[in-house]
Amino acid sequence: MPENEEAPVRRVGQVIELRDETAQEYVELHRAVPAEVLEMLSCANVSNYTIFRHGDLLFGYFEYRGADYEADMARIAADPATRRWWSVVMPMQRSLSSSPDEEWWVTMEEVFRRE
Repeated sequence: MPENEEAPVRRVGQVIELRDETAQEYVELHRAVPAEVLEMLSCANVSNYTIFRHGDLLFGYFEYRGADYEADMARIAADPATRRWWSVVMPMQRSLSSSPDEEWWVTMEEVFRRE
């Protein structure tokens, strides 16, 4: 892709359950996400990452502006700081039973967007 062209935006919505007994701690932890974790997201072309909560559901949204989504997601998953962060927050989550192939955060289908 030529330097002056911006990569197309891939919008990703994901959902997971939050274990009720850890909900407050989960919220508190996300007030101070480690800087190394945030930097890795930026390096992997992820921006506008937001997590919303409704009861025991977490909805995550982010925008990806890179050329190789799978490689960038693998890069995040291999990052030592991210793996340490996940070791703390993952036990606070529970994958949805409808999750295909044991997917942790289930990626949602986009059905409407107005820009």
